[in-house]
Amino acid sequence: MSSKEKEISGDNRSILVMLISLVAWGMAAFHIYTGIFGVFESILQRSVHTCFAMILVFLLTSARGKKRTAPVPWYDWLIIGLILASVGYVIWNAGEIASRYSYVTPLTGYEVAAGCIGVLILMEAARRSMGAAMPIICLVFLVYVFVGQFLPGILSHQGFPLMWAVDQLFYTTEGVWGIPAGVSSTFIVMFVIFAAFLEQSKGGDFFIDMAMGLFGKARGGPAKAAVVASGFMGMLSGSAVANVVTTGSFTIPMMMRLGYSPQFAGAVETVASSGGQFMPPIMGAAAFIIAEFLGMPYIKVAAAAALPAILYYVSAFAMVHFEALRIDLKGMKAEDIPQIRKTLVYGIQFVVPVIILVYLLIQGQSPMRAGLWAIVVTIAVSWIRRETRMTPRRIISALEGGAKGAVQVAICCAAAGIIIGILTLTGLGMRFSSIILTISQGSLLITLILIMITSLILGMGLPTVAAYIIQVTLTVPVLTQNFGVNPLAAHFFIFYFAIISAITPPVALAAYAAAGISGADPLKTGFTACRLAISAFIVPYMFIYAPQLLLVGTTGDVVLAMASALVGVVALSASGIGFFIKEANIIERILLLVAALCLIKPGIYTDVAGIALLALVIVSQFLIKRTAKKGPPALNESSSVSQS
Repeated sequence: MSSKEKEISGDNRSILVMLISLVAWGMAAFHIYTGIFGVFESILQRSVHTCFAMILVFLLTSARGKKRTAPVPWYDWLIIGLILASVGYVIWNAGEIASRYSYVTPLTGYEVAAGCIGVLILMEAARRSMGAAMPIICLVFLVYVFVGQFLPGILSHQGFPLMWAVDQLFYTTEGVWGIPAGVSSTFIVMFVIFAAFLEQSKGGDFFIDMAMGLFGKARGGPAKAAVVASGFMGMLSGSAVANVVTTGSFTIPMMMRLGYSPQFAGAVETVASSGGQFMPPIMGAAAFIIAEFLGMPYIKVAAAAALPAILYYVSAFAMVHFEALRIDLKGMKAEDIPQIRKTLVYGIQFVVPVIILVYLLIQGQSPMRAGLWAIVVTIAVSWIRRETRMTPRRIISALEGGAKGAVQVAICCAAAGIIIGILTLTGLGMRFSSIILTISQGSLLITLILIMITSLILGMGLPTVAAYIIQVTLTVPVLTQNFGVNPLAAHFFIFYFAIISAITPPVALAAYAAAGISGADPLKTGFTACRLAISAFIVPYMFIYAPQLLLVGTTGDVVLAMASALVGVVALSASGIGFFIKEANIIERILLLVAALCLIKPGIYTDVAGIALLALVIVSQFLIKRTAKKGPPALNESSSVSQS
């Protein structure tokens, strides 16, 4: 890097840094304003939000998709000008665009050109912020609009002129400015800003220290603390990779110092960080989109996610515990463990914003308003201690960090609108259902396996939000209309597999990030993470067949399902590690696996079978362990006879 580049990347007084800060502050201020006074008309709200995000992408990242370290080249300034000319046109004429008759009122030449330019620049913004997968998928769908009439059979459509395609994608709420962009521009961005305020006030440090204080003395303490702390931090950030990089930078070395292998330590952090996206009450960005698609309050989506999230983390926690027992690990040294009392005195006030957030959501407030109040309360409670106090400088820094943190989701949601718009325009979404049904021959299980595979593949190259949105538009109708699956269960099935794609080789991005810290082999770390997160591959199937795990049903059914499933995931963890009361042989591991599957699936007969099998393993291991402690009497007797 040249001295000039260093000066530009490091000097906070440079014009570029100040310009980035101004755009980020403007974006955050716009959303704070709409959070207080109410959102604008749909197209205006979504286009302003996306415009800010697109400009930030071209200011922050180079053409290679890396963080910018050199001056902004002339072509990026040209692109920014084109963003203002295309998306800016939509912003300026939002009222007129919203009231026009789509496909009836012809577009002017400028409007067609602006639409084409805006869509192409959005795809380039997606490439720079997310990689090549998303724009390639968008490009395939765009090409399909113009060549679909020449394709055979079920893929064929009637053909559409350029004006219709541009109208659909850029001048209606069925394309770029669709539901995903609407959720991003209201709910998601406010929660991302809230997470930035919590980070700036050191609230995140409080929760991490609490986890270390509670579990540090236990066997495998740092790993257990990583599961809890990373779950909370992942819930705020909504990004598995970002969470691995932040919390994993100190939890992974601590696990390795205690005796865990680098591969296992990295896998633990990978699993814990990924699960935060479905941990209530905040969850990841896609949860807001689920609520919007289903037309239900966000708090109900969060409540439905509670039990599967608990099962996921109980399973991960049990895996860590059994591994610690298997290799005979001890806890951390007392001097390395934060004192719970001091930690509570220092940071208990940071529980208040989370409580306020949950309370407002339960009371029926919109997530946007609840997130706004959570920000206000975070600022207020930060003033209790000097070290955490949100000064004007910290507030400005949090606003900037929140806006930057929302950029990728904003671009992702807008780009996903391209795909949704084309699916709607061409009718491919409905025909895709027929393709799946033809392959599966009407079998629900085969259909679920196909959807799982496509969700994992999409998630390997896309953020969770993008993978989820694409899958929802293609496959949810198959499950709900053809098999009568509960809509909430169908959405959650796709949501879960889009999330755990971050830990699934060969493109396990979260595992790669963890391996970079631990020094382990990335692929081996990914496969170990899959073993630790085995419940995440099984539970989604269970709540398709028995939605009691999503709190659907009577209270008695839900309580029984929850109790049996909790025991089931512990048995599943013991089977995966190969240790329960003692080291498990292959037969015991198989029995534990079958018992786990029976217990996780709600139902009185499966529960009885699962308990019986689990009891058989417990009795077997207990008797063998007690016999081993007494020693081999027969051998001792024969030895004495020989001596005589």
